[in-house]
Amino acid sequence: MHQRILVVLPHPDDEAFGLSGTLAKYIQEGAQVTYACLTLGERGRNMGIPPFANRVTLPDVRRSELLESCKAIGIQDLRMLGFHDKTIEFEDKELLDGRIMEILQEIRPTLVFTFYPGYSVHPDHDATGAAVLRVMESLPAKERPPLLCLAFSKNCYSVLGQPDVSVDVTEFLEHKMKSIQAHRSQFQAAELLGNRTLKDREILDRFGTERFWTYPLNK
Repeated sequence: MHQRILVVLPHPDDEAFGLSGTLAKYIQEGAQVTYACLTLGERGRNMGIPPFANRVTLPDVRRSELLESCKAIGIQDLRMLGFHDKTIEFEDKELLDGRIMEILQEIRPTLVFTFYPGYSVHPDHDATGAAVLRVMESLPAKERPPLLCLAFSKNCYSVLGQPDVSVDVTEFLEHKMKSIQAHRSQFQAAELLGNRTLKDREILDRFGTERFWTYPLNK
C-alpha cells in the first residue's frame, strides 16, 4: 500500500475525470495525498452555463471549486503553486523544477501521478509532465518512486500501448462525480449523467475504471 502520494497537475479540474476515484480509494486505504496544482486555470474559456464568472472573478471561482473538489475526494494537503495558466511550457525550468523538487523532498512520496509528456493534448499538461519527469530522473535511481501518468491524445494507445495500471473505482463513483460537479464553471455534470444513476452500466463503463501508464524512468 502506498503511504504518501504526490499528484502534480497544472489546472483545477485536471484531477476530476482522470484520477479522483483512484485518489479517494487510496485515501480510504490510509494514504496521505498531496496535490500540487500549478495554476488556477485563470485563462480558461468557460465561465459557467449560464455564465456566473468573468475574467476578473474566474481565478477566485476556480480556487473555490478546487477546494471543493479536494474535499469531495478527501485530499487534505493541497498546494497551489501560483504559476500562470497556459504558460507552463514557458516558465523558467529551474524555478518550476525547483518547486516540484521541494515538495517531493518534503513528503518523500511512494507514488507520483502526473500527465504523460507528449501525450496529454494541452501544452500545460505536457509541460507539467515533462517537469515532473526531469525532477524524478535527477534523483538517484533508488530514490525514485513509481511515476504513473495520464494520457489521452489520439495516438496514445498506438504509441504507448495499453495502460499497464487499471484501478476499479466503482465504489468511489460518488466521490468522483462530486469532484467533477465541484468544477461547475467548467462542466455541466448533469449532462454527464442525464437521468441515469451511478449504478447504470453506461456510467460504470465510462467512469468506473481509471487507467495509467507507468513511465519508464531511466535507470
